[in-house]
Amino acid sequence: MSRSAAGPEIERLIQLLAKLPGLGPRSARRAALHLLTRKDRLLEPLSDAMRVACERVATCSVCANVDTQDPCAICRDAKRDASVIVVVEDVSDLWALERSGAVSARYHVLGGTLSPLDGRGPEDLNIGTLVERAMAEEVTEVILAVNATVEGQTTAHYVTDALSETGVRVTRLAHGVPVGGELDYLDDGTLAAAIRSRTTF
Repeated sequence: MSRSAAGPEIERLIQLLAKLPGLGPRSARRAALHLLTRKDRLLEPLSDAMRVACERVATCSVCANVDTQDPCAICRDAKRDASVIVVVEDVSDLWALERSGAVSARYHVLGGTLSPLDGRGPEDLNIGTLVERAMAEEVTEVILAVNATVEGQTTAHYVTDALSETGVRVTRLAHGVPVGGELDYLDDGTLAAAIRSRTTF
């Protein structure tokens, strides 16, 4: 039977850190030790930032982004193109698109994908509110920026069907060879998608 070298408070910190994506038990132990040995410079400011975030951060009632205001800063930005709604699975996808600076539109976070195996159906996603938003007069296009997974594509088809009566144009992100990618290193599915989505040179 293994013994713990740390007290219950430290073990609790490790267990909570281990629940974060990308952190297993070993990584969580290293992260906890790093925080604890830098209490003044790291642990206390982090603890304060997490408390403030817990108190002030909320989900946007329009697009389901997270922010300290409702509606969020993106929904309140009058400079954005209100005729286009970019649909993403999670807030992390929204952040990734914002980092790229590739689009200046409004967003809609579904909150996941359809997954019968995980018991996640249409009623568990923000699809109804998306249809309501798409019915607004100024909306002309909905871009489906979902992952190229089986669940993502299933969700995309379902959302497309749900939007069919709104009259908006539904588009999706292109799939294929990434910028800087070498064909020899790509999987068969990516290569097939690239051939199907080929354009005039």
